[in-house]
Amino acid sequence: MNDTKHPKEERTFVMIKPDGVRKGLTGEIIRRFEQRDLKIVAIDMFMPTREQISSHYPKDEAWRRRLGQKSITTYEKYGVDPAEKLGTKDELEIGNMVREWLIDYMTSAPLVKMVVQGLHAVDVVRKIAGPTLPYKAEVGTIRGDYSIDSPLLANTEKRAVANLLHASETPEEAAHEIEYWFGKGAEFHSYKRFGVDE
Repeated sequence: MNDTKHPKEERTFVMIKPDGVRKGLTGEIIRRFEQRDLKIVAIDMFMPTREQISSHYPKDEAWRRRLGQKSITTYEKYGVDPAEKLGTKDELEIGNMVREWLIDYMTSAPLVKMVVQGLHAVDVVRKIAGPTLPYKAEVGTIRGDYSIDSPLLANTEKRAVANLLHASETPEEAAHEIEYWFGKGAEFHSYKRFGVDE
């Protein structure tokens, strides 16, 4: 749980992914948050290691099976045989493949990690970002305006879905990810926004 007390001090974790950085969207993504009166209280561009990214994503078998099952469901929806494309129909094997594609994707270019603070920061940031799958994202959201990727295309090309950014789903996940990526006792900047905090 967040250790902050005032509703305007809720914090969430955001990471701009390789496609967001390579498309030159870092400033635009930050602008979208700031125009909704959220504050960036910590930020850093860095090149992650495979180990850092591997530790960011769950390793448990149940999570990997879910990844595989999602891929199988996508293939079935579009009448594609996963065994023909991936050489297997086993959900764990496919989940392991997808996890590796995620690590490859997330280490393909620098990332921008940040802590975003404000009223209902976790929910508001996710609303601004749009649904995880870009082809389902509404125009007006970050993903809806700047990405059109889908699991079918990504699986066909044997890569992760390129969806511009990651945003924590819950306050608990945000606290965990902030500590993981910024360290215990990280410094967050405190400042007043003109017209917002005054």
